[in-house]
Order: sequence, then structure tokens, then C-alpha cells
Amino acid sequence: MRITVEEHLRWILERVEPLPIGELPLSLALGRTLAEEVCARHSLPLWDNSAMDGYAVRAADLATASADAPVRLAVRGEVLAGSAADPAIPSGSAVRIMTGAPLPAQADAVVPVEQTRGDREGRPWAEESVQVLAAVPVGANVRRRGEDTAAGAVLATAGAMLTAGRAAALAAAGVAGVRVHASPRVVVIATGSELRAPGETLARGQIPESNSLLIAGLLRELGIETERVDHTSDDPSALAEELRMLAGTCDAVITTGGVGPGTHDVVRIALEREPGVRAVRVAVRPGQPQCVGRLRPAATGAPGAFIFALPGNPVSAAASFELFVRPALLAMQGRRDVHRLRLTARASRDWRGAPDRLQVLPVVISNDDAVPGALVCTPAVNPRGVSHAVGGHGAANGYALVEVERGDVRAGEPVTVVVMSP
Repeated sequence: MRITVEEHLRWILERVEPLPIGELPLSLALGRTLAEEVCARHSLPLWDNSAMDGYAVRAADLATASADAPVRLAVRGEVLAGSAADPAIPSGSAVRIMTGAPLPAQADAVVPVEQTRGDREGRPWAEESVQVLAAVPVGANVRRRGEDTAAGAVLATAGAMLTAGRAAALAAAGVAGVRVHASPRVVVIATGSELRAPGETLARGQIPESNSLLIAGLLRELGIETERVDHTSDDPSALAEELRMLAGTCDAVITTGGVGPGTHDVVRIALEREPGVRAVRVAVRPGQPQCVGRLRPAATGAPGAFIFALPGNPVSAAASFELFVRPALLAMQGRRDVHRLRLTARASRDWRGAPDRLQVLPVVISNDDAVPGALVCTPAVNPRGVSHAVGGHGAANGYALVEVERGDVRAGEPVTVVVMSP
């Protein structure tokens, strides 16, 4: 009996526990998941400031200004970005001001330098007096204190990833460090006595090993560096002992290969005596056989590592990582939303479906030339032989998710897609 993708993922997420919390400076916390909401420590902007290079003025002085009848103002100094100066601006005068500089208290607008004429030929900036060529309203080209963010406003919530944009916002608002969840310690194991390192001379029956590079790369895209990568032979006892030792020293173990019902499927056999691990068949193509659960640690006390035993065919392993491992690792880090954004694309051509399973088909997603703003998807592999098609999978930038019972897809039909890379 097969279980659905949703049932399998739910079983996993119910058993995943968030990792410990610690405080890090912003520069070291990028990519981590925030453990608590973060508020602005001061307003943004901190003070009224100029949005343009120009002149700080009293708007009322320029009510009649035009290109044909410019208004002349006396120049009484200059304010640069970062300056604490607050020069007086009596009626009929102006102060040179640069972008980001604090607005003098007696000014209520800024005239861009392009709307002025200097007092020396060939020089845009005036020294003693400036001619203003246009009227400006009160507040023109002025950024008001707190108009972006008020002091105390929530800038980021618990469960959100600290992106570069969020980090910049927090730094600008006076935040130096944040509390975040730890990054998972992950070990990757590729199984199979037929596997050889890329570039090695191959005998009949031997193949280059690519899964460890694939999984380590997918982890890196999540911001997770693998603790180590192992390659193991088809000895269930040796693998069981290795897993027993790893159970207490890392947070997750990801294996590829050896999870089927065969008499030599090493991972499934090695896990048979693990009560917290289950072997299932999932209604998905590719990636039907899966083993997943929590390992017993060699020493009592701490919880054992979570193991994700994935199929050995490269596309099966990649699709399984996308559907089950990625959401679980995000949940370990305290992420609230563990799912990618799903979009709709138009199928560029017909393809064979998998009517009794969710079809996860590697596709190339691109802009739809026929409909501006829409997307089109094209299979990157032959839909009849997906699981082993590592060559075609390398060109894919997403997956088409074809619902159970839908069957074949026709050109022009809408398809749900997940975009994974540019």
C-alpha cells in the first residue's frame, strides 16, 4: 500500500524538533532562522533629511518662482550627510544640502540643484546667492523622520529567514545581533559498491558517483554545509554501526540508494532494527521507496539524528530532497513556512503522466512569449524514464507537479510548477 506525499511529509514534520537557539551578530546570522521577533531600536529615517542634492529653503519664499522670473536667495552655508550642523535659514535665504543630510530646523523643503542657477558661469552650485527657477511645496524632497519605520516597529518575525535585505533593515534600525536557530549538522552517505569517483576508469557495471555532490549542493543552496560526505559498500552491518555512531553526533543523515525491497538493499536492511524509522512506498514518481525517522543514539540522553534514506537514482534523490528533506531541514531551523512558492505555467508540449501517483517532472521554466507575465514549462527529461535521467535533470530549473489521477498533460494546459533556480 502506498501513502500520499502529503501524508508522508506530515509524518516527518510531526517528528522534527527545532534546533537550539543562540545569539549571533548580524554578519554571522545571514541565512539563519530568527527565533524571536526583532523590533526597530530607532526610527527610520532618524531625522528629517534631504532626498536630493540641492538647497534647503522656506517654501513660502518661492511661491512666485519660475524659469522666467527666478527668485534669488542668499546662500548661508552647507550641510553634508553625517553633519550635525543646523544653520539658521531666515526668510530670503537657503543652505546648500546634500542627499541624506539632516534638514535644518527652519527649512521645510528642498529645491533640487537642477532647478537652480548658480552665481558663477559654468558652475551649478552657488557660493553667495542662488536663483531658484521653480516653486516647491512644503515637504518637497524631504524624507520625514520615521516615515519608513517607527521606533519599536516589528521588522522581522520569529520563524523568518534572515535575508540580506532583512539584515540591512535591522542594521539600519540599530540592531546589532539576533537570536537564531542553529544550522543543522548533516552527514551525507552515498551507498553502492558499483560507484566510483568521477573521472575514474570504469569496469563493466560500474558508474560514476554523483549523488553525494548533488545532495551536498542542495544543502549548500539551503545555507547548510555538510559535516562530511561518506561512501559505503553494500555491507548492512557496517552501515548499521556507522549510523549508530552518527546518531548522537549530528542532526541529520541523508543517504542515497539501497532503500528498495531487494535482498541487497543495504540501507533498508541496516535500518530494520531501528524502531523510530519506517520504510514506506509513497505515491510519487520518481521517488517511491523511502526510509525515514529518528535513529537511536549510541549514548542515552540527547535525541538521535533524523535519517532521510532516499532512492539511489539521481532524479529520484533530488525530487525526494525537494519534497521531504528540504521542508524538514527548514522546520529543524524553526522556519514557519517550509514550502516553496508554487506557480502556474503553460505546458509547452504533450507529455505522459503518472495517473496513480504525483508526477514530479524536472522542467525548464521560462517566460511565455505569447502571454506577457506568464510562464511556460518544458520537460527537461523524457517523462517515460525520469528517475535515472541525471543529464537532462542538470538543465532543469524547477519541477512540474502533476496531480494524482490527472494523467497525461496536453500542450497549452496549466501545470503547477515549483521554481528552484534562475
